[in-house]
Amino acid sequence: MAVTGREGTTFWDVLYMSGSTFFTLGLGDVLPKTPGAKILTITECALGIGFLGLIIGYLPVIYQSFSERERTIAFLDSRAGSPPTAFEVLRRAIRSSNAQEVESILREFESWAADVLESHISYPVLCLYRSQHDNQSWLAALMTILDVSALVMAGVEGIPPAQARLTFAMARHAVVDLTQIFNTPPIPDGRDRLSPEKLNAFRKALREQGVILKEDAEATEKLTRLRAGYEPHAKALAKFLVLTLPPFKSEKERKDNWQTSAWKKIEGSDAMMIAEEHF
Repeated sequence: MAVTGREGTTFWDVLYMSGSTFFTLGLGDVLPKTPGAKILTITECALGIGFLGLIIGYLPVIYQSFSERERTIAFLDSRAGSPPTAFEVLRRAIRSSNAQEVESILREFESWAADVLESHISYPVLCLYRSQHDNQSWLAALMTILDVSALVMAGVEGIPPAQARLTFAMARHAVVDLTQIFNTPPIPDGRDRLSPEKLNAFRKALREQGVILKEDAEATEKLTRLRAGYEPHAKALAKFLVLTLPPFKSEKERKDNWQTSAWKKIEGSDAMMIAEEHF
């Protein structure tokens, strides 16, 4: 290694040359002399070009996948509440006399779950990217869709279960495979999201909104079996990623994100009036 204008070479000279080579500056004031140093310089230059190419190609793909994921999550705000719940999906669809809306949501989220499965396994770092609102997340959206699918498969009057089966299969596939990516074993124990008492209250609350769930022992057993197929995996992901799983029904009424703002321009009775016009 030779340094222009100097007899000796210091550590800082070598570090300076390494940086200018890696970032392809090639200033030429520090030059390699030995064959080994020349090979190392060429190798580092190639690594620098590859690094810059990786950054340029990698970040847009990550952003595009994140953007597409969040666009569909935002779609749930006016249809499932903030945070989203299965109760609100069914209540709002039935209340507006549009039971087909549930099938439409499940169909769209079947495709969304497939996209999440592909993108988040290819780029696991996407799982760490948070949504723009603290009461939304990709895991909460996925859980809500699984909850709705399980309820429809167990029996909801007026809603055919065919699409729910397809969406459930894809959404569960995404949850299970992502637990494997992070090596997070399922958590079968913990707080029951829909205990027998909560299930009875849940059915009653839906019935008051005109949504009729099957209440026989067979339907209850099927719902329990379906939930056991995805909840332990979702709990493991939630613990690992420090995310909150949504309930089947919020304990208290909450405004949707579209009804609020940092300046509180829409609040109180005005927000309720707008909500009643929409839902």
